[in-house]
Amino acid sequence: MEHLGLIIGLMVCGYLLGAVPFGVVISKAMGLPDPRTVGSKNVGFTNVLRVSGKTPGILTLIGDMGKGWVMGFAATHLLQDEWAILLIALAPFLGHLFSPFLGFKGGKGVATALGSVLGVAPMIGLLLLLAWIGAVALWRYSSGGALTAFGLFPLLAASLRPTASFALFSVLVTSLIVIKHKGNIERLWKGTESKMGQGRPG
Repeated sequence: MEHLGLIIGLMVCGYLLGAVPFGVVISKAMGLPDPRTVGSKNVGFTNVLRVSGKTPGILTLIGDMGKGWVMGFAATHLLQDEWAILLIALAPFLGHLFSPFLGFKGGKGVATALGSVLGVAPMIGLLLLLAWIGAVALWRYSSGGALTAFGLFPLLAASLRPTASFALFSVLVTSLIVIKHKGNIERLWKGTESKMGQGRPG
């Protein structure tokens, strides 16, 4: 594997950048409630949007997607080995899920994963983003949009980038997102999941 020191350095930087909870940082900077204490208590875009409004929600989305994209884009342009590139693209996603700044807890990783995929495979990332937006527009469930998009990820990987490393990357990312959405899946099944633009039930 090429440039081991560079790869390890980028992975560490990616993990630490991914660990920055933009939802918390932006909410505190704007004098708004800490998303860990209100709504679904999640630090991601959907909860910030729901409890604090469009501007902090959109800024959180840009921050969370951006940290994934920066590392994926940088790895793609600095390295040739696909395994190394995908390990670096995975790092901010793992940092977001297991942030040392939040006691190794974190968000559900959807925006950061989208950013990482956009950085390493722009066409696949764009298709995932469109699938997420389309599903949310159709059903108004953010979680449903995320699960729809990443449910398609391994299929898009197999058809548009059929390599073993990218297949493993797509399955791992999708599996972690499904695990993180376990509660949402249960609520979707029961019909109690809250929709975009609607307060959390109860």
